[in-house]
Amino acid sequence: MLCSLEELRSKEVIDQTTGERLGFIDDVRLDTATSQVRGLVIFGRYRLFGLLGREPDVVVSCGQITVIGSEVILVRLEDSAISPKKPRRGLGSLFD
Repeated sequence: MLCSLEELRSKEVIDQTTGERLGFIDDVRLDTATSQVRGLVIFGRYRLFGLLGREPDVVVSCGQITVIGSEVILVRLEDSAISPKKPRRGLGSLFD
């Protein structure tokens, strides 16, 4: 199955183990040496309308994807998947 980034961005990502709605795909991780997609990135949610920064980004490796359906992507995450890729600091860094 081939999917464009635009098609992936319209699918909601749900963790199978907890049932948590993680959000929608914002970016992909691409290995430039092999030209393969290594994972999907969901940007962290805003805290207090962005005034307190964002939550950490969720990075889902391709091995954690269990099903890509027509409307959702089911994944099985472990705790290490929710890790700050690049800490996003806005005005929240003043209060953290």
